[in-house]
Amino acid sequence: MSTRKLRAPVLAFAAACALLLVSLDAMATAVVDTSGPEQLIKTASDAMLKDIDSNRAAYRKDRTGLYKLVDTVLLPNFDVNFAAQQVLGKHWRMADDAQRTRFVKAFYRSLLQTYGDALVDFTGDRIKFLPYVGDPAAARATVRTEIRRDGGSIVKVNYSLRKTEAGWKAWDVVIEGISYVKSFQEDFGPEVDQNGLDALIQRLEAPGNAVKPTHRG
Repeated sequence: MSTRKLRAPVLAFAAACALLLVSLDAMATAVVDTSGPEQLIKTASDAMLKDIDSNRAAYRKDRTGLYKLVDTVLLPNFDVNFAAQQVLGKHWRMADDAQRTRFVKAFYRSLLQTYGDALVDFTGDRIKFLPYVGDPAAARATVRTEIRRDGGSIVKVNYSLRKTEAGWKAWDVVIEGISYVKSFQEDFGPEVDQNGLDALIQRLEAPGNAVKPTHRG
């Protein structure tokens, strides 16, 4: 797939990741509200934008700090293990604990480095939260947003969340109807069938590796 075709979903996913980020500095003054799905996305977004605005120049010069920020603060609000289970599907059930741990770390390190660069120029005026519609008693929820791209076109970005013992957590991002969890599941499944899970993990762990889902529905 061409770079041009990949650019829109890449930027949209970067923005989606950005909404889930909370900086270490912001944590001192802003607490992410995990009591409800809409509260989680909105409060995380507010704290993230403050950090990006304060450190934009530094992040543009050196991405190391941005990657460290992503790696350090995304996990508390993202149900990494659940998402990884969905991505690997049957292969998760057959994996041992060591393989599961390695896959989670390698997949998200590679994924976030892939999309992290686009966060540097992300600003709050690109985001529009749509009215929340959901059952307060439900254990699953969807928060709908729209993200305006540079050219003015609108990308629909929905967040899938689930209620856990630690509160609400996001686990998938659906961009224009395409689930990134499902996309990676359809990419990785045949690779594991052919080469084995260890081979996939080693590929993701390789320095400088970047992963992008190729499935587009």
